[in-house]
Amino acid sequence: MSSVRTDIDVRPITEAEFPEWLRAVHAGFLREPVVPAEELEARRGQFEPGRFLGAFDGGRCVATFRSFDQEVTAVGGRPVAADAVTGVTVTATHRRRGLLTRMMGQDLAAAKERGDALATLIAAEYPIYGRFGFGPATSATGWSVDVPRAGFDPRAPLADGGGRIDLLEPEDVRKVGPELHDRVRRSVPGTVSRKDFWWQTATGAARLSARWTTPFFAAYRSPSGTLDGLVAYEVDETWGDGKQPQETATVRWLLAATPQAERALWHYLCSIDWVTRIKSDMRAPDDLLPSLLPDPRAALVTTQADWLWVRILDVVQAMEARTYEREGGLVIDVADPAGLTGGRYQLTASPAGATCVPTTRSAELSLGIVELAMLWLGDESAVRLAALGRVREERAGAARSADALLRPSRRPWCPDMF
Repeated sequence: MSSVRTDIDVRPITEAEFPEWLRAVHAGFLREPVVPAEELEARRGQFEPGRFLGAFDGGRCVATFRSFDQEVTAVGGRPVAADAVTGVTVTATHRRRGLLTRMMGQDLAAAKERGDALATLIAAEYPIYGRFGFGPATSATGWSVDVPRAGFDPRAPLADGGGRIDLLEPEDVRKVGPELHDRVRRSVPGTVSRKDFWWQTATGAARLSARWTTPFFAAYRSPSGTLDGLVAYEVDETWGDGKQPQETATVRWLLAATPQAERALWHYLCSIDWVTRIKSDMRAPDDLLPSLLPDPRAALVTTQADWLWVRILDVVQAMEARTYEREGGLVIDVADPAGLTGGRYQLTASPAGATCVPTTRSAELSLGIVELAMLWLGDESAVRLAALGRVREERAGAARSADALLRPSRRPWCPDMF
């Protein structure tokens, strides 16, 4: 049974309290209890007054919470303002005391006041965040590729039609990566914006651990010379009996603006001498990877899990931000126990745009704010949720109508952890 301790102070931290806050993050995530100097120095630049919350019992920080500005790509490519939640911990000595509820309530109210349409997070544990109105909106898949079985012709060019693969230095990636990512994220629903700090940590300019190792970076350029793909990967040093190489290339991240770039980068990875296995990053659930291989059975799923979670803060703004592939309309009744948004809305949609307005008309589909979040990017099916008892049809066939409106031709994907 939970008990609320009113003597525990929940508030925004000061910059002077940041080292103690970061120590509490380590404790909550069961990391080394002493924060390495490299990490403290690298993370100091992230501090933003009002966006770092802490719960203090005496002078000790026992719970942490952080949010930052983010953009999420809606279906159709429009960026939507979001409140990205991260660094959420409660120290084991202070669980079940309502600390997360207090911090989440403060942050979501502030995000609503700012006009953010959404809040987002990557859930470490599934059962926690539904009670705050978050629902899993994308999923991701990890793959393991058996390179000898993949079937690429070792004599074939890595890039068809005159494209090329080049290795890059970390400083070059920091220069060219952001523009490529911006191009990719405009075309992939669920993709989130990246701050400069992401590129610094991904290339070693800012180091969060003394155990950092610099990966290899490879770029694909199209026949016209346009940078259309980047991959970061590391390779272990494993040799089997009989002096046979059995090395694994682990992809930290791979971005491709075109299918040609994606195929060329995977072909390149499969062509590296000594590499017999490739471990992918967390790819889109309908990623091209297995079918890019001459033998798709060489790729096996190693992980399949929920990824980006969404909390709708403004139903009208969220539903009008995305596009719809056909004309249609639907009256939805949205329940939000927290009172941040919700009500009954008339959605009128077409490829040219959409309106979502409060209405007194009879609802066709009733659902909670969690279920709306699951449907917003189109990865979940209203028919499936109805079968599970998660949404209720007030008009026969309303769930099918919702799927026809909301589900895009490709599944959404968030390639980032934050």
